[in-house]
Amino acid sequence: MRFQAGAAAAALLLLLAGCAGDARPDPMLNAKGKKFVLQGVKDVKEIGPITGAESPNKTDRYAVYGTDLGSMMNAGDRTYFVFGDTFGERAADQIGGGGSYWRSNTIGYTTDADPSDGIRLDGMITDEIGTAKELLPSLKTDYDEMTKIPTHGIAANGALYLYYMSVNHWGDPGRWDANYASVAKSTDDGQSWTLLNALQWPGDGNFIQVSPFRAKADGGGSEIYFWCIPAGRFGGVQLMKVAEPEIERLSAYRYFAGLDDRGAPIWSSDPKAARTVVDDTVGELSVVWNPYLERWLMTYLKEGRGVVIREGLAPWGPWGEPIDLVTSSEQPGLYAPFMNERYTADGGRTIYFTLSLWDPYNVFWFRASLQK
Repeated sequence: MRFQAGAAAAALLLLLAGCAGDARPDPMLNAKGKKFVLQGVKDVKEIGPITGAESPNKTDRYAVYGTDLGSMMNAGDRTYFVFGDTFGERAADQIGGGGSYWRSNTIGYTTDADPSDGIRLDGMITDEIGTAKELLPSLKTDYDEMTKIPTHGIAANGALYLYYMSVNHWGDPGRWDANYASVAKSTDDGQSWTLLNALQWPGDGNFIQVSPFRAKADGGGSEIYFWCIPAGRFGGVQLMKVAEPEIERLSAYRYFAGLDDRGAPIWSSDPKAARTVVDDTVGELSVVWNPYLERWLMTYLKEGRGVVIREGLAPWGPWGEPIDLVTSSEQPGLYAPFMNERYTADGGRTIYFTLSLWDPYNVFWFRASLQK
């Protein structure tokens, strides 16, 4: 009996030690003791186009002559590239969106694991005649629903979830009005999508364009963090999260509402309580965890300046000052700089990202090296 008691006590000590180990702060979610380490970027290079007739993928064979965006989500060994307004025919000298055979959104996919020489698309989600099909149909009526633009997606619970905004009207450059933001779900590898209409955020709020990333939850399992901006390119970033199993339940989303006296985040069920974590003019943002810096990275378009990159110590910050990644003078008409945690090299020192160019209205692949 004494042996059994001793063994039980030892087992309890091991269990408690294990629990204490699990309770150590996750570096992704802990800003204490950290300092900013990102000094700048170098060796920024355009590798080449992903879309268009001139790209190695020859996407005109899918009736994708011009398109933009190109946010990415991973599922298994496949990465999906999600594009915005897509056109099948355009005049050779046309600049910006426009043309015939308009689809509000299309998707390409790849298993290309080597980003250094560009992205080879394995194919696109197509219709019965082999052209890239519109996944989320829109009314295409100005001042009603002009288009449905995907902002970002994530694989969760064995399905794909695509977050999108219903655009009411395109206004002056960098400004547009949204009806709402919502989510669509696919359980057949992106071939078909179901609109989750019960999962909506109002068009005048701060949760219209999102960038999601999965992290470990304190009590086990995983949570998905979303960095969010309003419609247009002139708002700041707010933060929300949801437990992965509850991603389809609007009431399960929680909004960052500041820090308590100990520096711990406060999460509210009320989106109106959300605090701004990055106060800037932010367009088409992207956020990932970078293993080289062991910090969060955020990229976005800063109107009038170009694409910038910022370093975050925790999802809610603090966030460092913006550093130029690609300037407007280097690439006129640039926007939508999207990263993906899968596409790095040298332990995360080299990052790859998509970038849309208004002329020739297609998506390009870029590379940069981080300096710390």
